[in-house]
This record gives sequence, structure tokens and C-alpha cells, in this order.
Amino acid sequence: MAAAPIIDIADLVFGWKRNEVTLDIPALSVESGSRVFVQGPSGSGKSTLLNLLGGIIVPRAGRIRVLDEDLGALPAAARDRFRADHVGFIFQQFNLVPYLDVVDNVLLPLRFSAARRARLDGDARDVARRLLADLGLSTADVDTRRTHELSVGQQQRVAAARALLGAPELVIADEPTSSLDVKHREAFLALLEAECARSGATLVFVSHDPALAPMFDRVVDLVQINRAPGGGQVP
Repeated sequence: MAAAPIIDIADLVFGWKRNEVTLDIPALSVESGSRVFVQGPSGSGKSTLLNLLGGIIVPRAGRIRVLDEDLGALPAAARDRFRADHVGFIFQQFNLVPYLDVVDNVLLPLRFSAARRARLDGDARDVARRLLADLGLSTADVDTRRTHELSVGQQQRVAAARALLGAPELVIADEPTSSLDVKHREAFLALLEAECARSGATLVFVSHDPALAPMFDRVVDLVQINRAPGGGQVP
């Protein structure tokens, strides 16, 4: 028997206002361990979909199951716990904490999730340093610089290490490469995919740049699967 998909969406409807529909997705499933590229123009609902996958918001109608958990049926506190335990987010603006050093930024998810702490293979700081090194940050960068002193590319790698720490089953990336040039963008994606493969995580990566699509196992065009008027795009 085939394993259940890590993401299973059926007849999902969401709108930010009562009289509008941003997303109307009849079906979408994602296999565990896959690398999925979600593309669509600005305003097409990409970030909204990611917020639904993370349980930050819930659908108006339909079903969204992640790791066989019906997120729409959970109260807000339970969705927060689920996200902390099972989902690693890489935000477009990285959302690093300026008063924490590099390693403590990476360790931040462990403050909210005992499950992610339990999945660590070794001392938390050692694991964080290993992730940072695998993502291309040197010991000097980690030990002597604050996050605001790092380049955009280096901050991006800190954000990725934070999302990957504690082996969350689902890693969600919201256009984290939009400020990088082509060379650094492709290098970062290669590192991110390697780390997800190492931990067995499923990667859902959102971008408006179709040039990145060949680096992924599967491409989902949000405009094509979204039945909302105008495909969810802002006029």
C-alpha cells in the first residue's frame, strides 16, 4: 500500500474577505520526501497557500491535511504546536532576531518544540554549527559576527539552518532567493535540497521565477490549479 501523501488538499476555499475568494483548489497532494516548486505571479496566492500549509490560517471550506492531520479541525493553539514540531519555515525576509547571535538564531525553534529537541542527534549547538557549516558558513562567520553584519546570502543560510534544525518533516520556503543573483541562488538551492534529502524532509518552495523550476522534482503552477476568479491574481 502506498504511503499517505504528506500534504493532501481537497476542495479548499479561502478568502481574506467575506465576499472574495483568493484560493479555490479542488485537489493537491504532495508525496513525502519530494521537492516541489510552486510558481505563480505576484498576487496569485502563493504566500496564502504556504500560510494554510503551516496552519497559520485555516480554509473557509474544504480540507487540508498535513502529515495526516486535518489542520482546519484543530484549534489555534494545537496548530501552533503542530507547526513548531513539524514545519520549518524559511521566510522571504528571513526574520532573524537581531539581538541573538548566529547560533542562537538557529536554535530558536527548540524553544518552542520539545519534539524537535528530541530529534537532535547530539548537542544542540554542535548540530546547529554543523548545519551552518554544511550550508557554507565558516566558523569565523558564526563566532565573530552578529546576524545584521552578515551578507544577504549568509543571512539566508542562517534562516535555512533554523528551518532545518530538529528535522521537521516539511520545509516551506517563501521566495527566499528573490534578492540573490543567479549564481548564489542556484548554489543556495543546491545546499537546501541536499540538507532536505539528508533529513528526509519534504520541500515546498514558492517563487515567481520559473527559471528555478528545473531544480525540483515537480512543478505546481498555482494559476492552473486555482479556480478562484482571476486565478487569485490582483487586477
